[in-house]
Amino acid sequence: MTDAPTLTVLKLGGSLITHKDEPESVDEDSLARAADAVGAFRPDGRSNRLVVVHGGGSFGHHHAAEQGVSSTDGIADAAGLATVHRAMGELNDVVMNAFHERDLAALPVRPLSVAYRDGERLQFPAGAIETMLAEGFVPVAYGDVVAHSGKGGTVLSGDEIVVSLARSLGADRVGLCSTVPGVLDADGDVVSRVDSYGEVERTLGTSDATDVTGGMAGKVRRLLDLEATASVFGLDDLGTFLDTGTAGTVIGGSN
Repeated sequence: MTDAPTLTVLKLGGSLITHKDEPESVDEDSLARAADAVGAFRPDGRSNRLVVVHGGGSFGHHHAAEQGVSSTDGIADAAGLATVHRAMGELNDVVMNAFHERDLAALPVRPLSVAYRDGERLQFPAGAIETMLAEGFVPVAYGDVVAHSGKGGTVLSGDEIVVSLARSLGADRVGLCSTVPGVLDADGDVVSRVDSYGEVERTLGTSDATDVTGGMAGKVRRLLDLEATASVFGLDDLGTFLDTGTAGTVIGGSN
């Protein structure tokens, strides 16, 4: 009997692959370095499988703020929701092109078409993604807007997608590649491991109001709810994470 392939869910932060202070501006150098690392990992569907999720950065957050929509505040304006979705699709096209240039078998996953919120509960069917993985493809999803019962539409963050897919797909490893080398303590040093939110609450605070989808505090809380071992790390450690399964700050999990 052959061993089951290792499944990795990787998030590329929006602030990493875009210039967040310049609307719709791609950080081409960082994106190229990230794509190089993923290309070197060579996910093949047999020994290793990979799902990539990317954030919105200066594409999604800029338009979401203009439209007044967030992960909690919904709008019923279809044109406004479509504006955010269209911008995120443009960023996804750039990411896809970078992956295809490195011969990665990447396919886009557009959350607006498959995911929705039923009250406060996220519904993200993963059947299509499971089939993509089984066929050797690399699904690439991204933060988006989704229909939300009773609210019109709200933002679905990349972090939420990571957690949802990690659970439903039974991910072995989860990684969030960010502009910082990990979760930082009050002195700016990387915390090597976090097993409970109380360990870092004083440093991170309790507010998720950093942007329309929440900041590091929200990331840590979500990752602690996973069974899989998760890591938060910077671009310099992306290759290390893909090779070893951990880097930067290790959060929760069984390892």
